[in-house]
Amino acid sequence: MQRRKFIRTAGVGAASAAAVSAVAAPAIAQSMPEVKWRLTSSFPKSLDTLYGGSELLAKMIGEMSDNKFQIHVFAAGEIVPGLQVADAVQNGTVEMGQTAAYYYFGKHVNFVFETGLPFSMNQREYYAWLYHGGGNELIQEFYKEYNFRSFIFGGTGGQMGGWFRKEVKAVEDMNALKVRCGGFAGLILQRLGIVPQQIAGGDIYPALEKGTIDACEWVGPYDDEKLGFNKIAKYYYYPGWWEGASCGSLYINLDAWAKLPKQYQAMVETAAGLVTAWMVPKYDAGNPAALRRLVASGTELRPFSRAILEPSFNETYKLYDELSTKDPKFKKIYDSLKAFRADQNLWFRVAENTFDNFNFSMSAQGR
Repeated sequence: MQRRKFIRTAGVGAASAAAVSAVAAPAIAQSMPEVKWRLTSSFPKSLDTLYGGSELLAKMIGEMSDNKFQIHVFAAGEIVPGLQVADAVQNGTVEMGQTAAYYYFGKHVNFVFETGLPFSMNQREYYAWLYHGGGNELIQEFYKEYNFRSFIFGGTGGQMGGWFRKEVKAVEDMNALKVRCGGFAGLILQRLGIVPQQIAGGDIYPALEKGTIDACEWVGPYDDEKLGFNKIAKYYYYPGWWEGASCGSLYINLDAWAKLPKQYQAMVETAAGLVTAWMVPKYDAGNPAALRRLVASGTELRPFSRAILEPSFNETYKLYDELSTKDPKFKKIYDSLKAFRADQNLWFRVAENTFDNFNFSMSAQGR
């Protein structure tokens, strides 16, 4: 009798546990629709930090939604070429895309602002303007004209100035050189007598190898080593003044976004924030060892001289003044950034730079 009672009780208990599990564990799976989106990236799979950011986004959203919301990631060229991501999102070919906004400055110069304005702020300062200085709100207002919205999607920190076949000591040494440089900065290089070339990441090496370009820049040692530029060009210059900060963009078609359940929208925003928190530290961790390997293999590290940096800075701000005079849309966002930059420069000079400069000087003594 007791044995039969135990079996019946155990059966009821197991059934109750199963019922509780069915209600509690897969609550999202029961109440939320299945959604499948495609994400096209501007980057090749070999770049495990940039392209890897999209893979991390898809993984996190899948886990948060119990795989009800699936994002399938495609590398540059698998759906559209790397420099056509904005168009693919705008016209609904895909629901979302990973890219660098400044690639599309040919549509309008304001596309530079989400990536990073040359000679403006460092990565932390730029994040501060985007998140808390009104930058993101102004950019989203501008993007409505193109039928997409965006989320900040990682970043690189300060970049390198790139790979040159020959030494360059002054602006005159760069005259007529064909230099692969991303986006908006090409407008400034033209003013310096350089011939800018906009080429997607996966296509830079063959262009450099064939001599189609004389020099190139990408990101920094960690990525540049993977892309193999040191096998062709010997001189590695710094800093990349056109990208003292560089932010990635996650573009999302407005129609697709409006149809997405609020819970899924929150997942996208959360996962994009995770990628942003993950990416710069990953570059910071990988760049030192990669730079040592590059130098050990024969790369010659060179700073851009003041004879290059000062004319570059002056031409940059002349361009900003010209654009502000003739383009109200540019002026609206630029005025916000410029005002925010003044306060950021003041703060960083007081604490951050003072600490860094002293700390570096003492470290140079072997301490």
